[in-house]
Amino acid sequence: MLRVLAVDDEEPALGELLYLLRSDPRVRSAEGATDATEALRRIGRALEAGPDGADAIDVVFLDIHMAGLTGLDVARLLAGFARPPLIVFVTAHEGFAVQAFDLEAVDYVLKPVRGERLAEAVRRVHEQVHASTAPGAPSDQIPVELGGVTRFVPIGEIAYVEAQGDYARLHTADASHLVRIPLSTLEERWAARGFVRIHRSHLVALDRIDELRMDGGATTVRVGTAELAVSRRHARQLRELLTRHVRG
Repeated sequence: MLRVLAVDDEEPALGELLYLLRSDPRVRSAEGATDATEALRRIGRALEAGPDGADAIDVVFLDIHMAGLTGLDVARLLAGFARPPLIVFVTAHEGFAVQAFDLEAVDYVLKPVRGERLAEAVRRVHEQVHASTAPGAPSDQIPVELGGVTRFVPIGEIAYVEAQGDYARLHTADASHLVRIPLSTLEERWAARGFVRIHRSHLVALDRIDELRMDGGATTVRVGTAELAVSRRHARQLRELLTRHVRG
């Protein structure tokens, strides 16, 4: 069961969040802090006591806009800890989802908090903790904005990514989503997940490539219904990667 710290400088909001968390059967204990300094002090004490101590904290449910240090500041500081707790942001502001992704938050819950949405966040944390996923490990999802609502798209559903200036468009089997992250950043982050650069404009999931075509000096790949050009500088590496992937 999870040991939780909730942080919000508005006491009514903190009280409601704690009530919902304590009602979840997967939560062993849920304590509150009304400012970032208090939260960091509690987390530091818990880490000094060891990961299995009575005061250990598995996850911090963290507001973003607070007096003094913001929730984003707290998350950046926690990232420097040897064994940081997982982070779930709980905020009334939709515009920080990209920063949350950069800080490898497990989830991003919008206020007013609905019980079923919070339960989904607890489920994600519970799965990471009990799968022995190290705190701070890369998230399996990426936040996208859709009609003013933040959704989390599983990275495993993304077939390829298309560069659009400082943005990137993520293509799944049945939709596409624009995110404010450069293609080069996603290339670096997702290399271990099997995404490869095939062109200055495209990043492709290796296991989503259905066909590789070579016609004269031109190379293309088919990903679902999309046919994408492979630049000459990437063609040889792609062929080698595909050969190893098939053999593996």
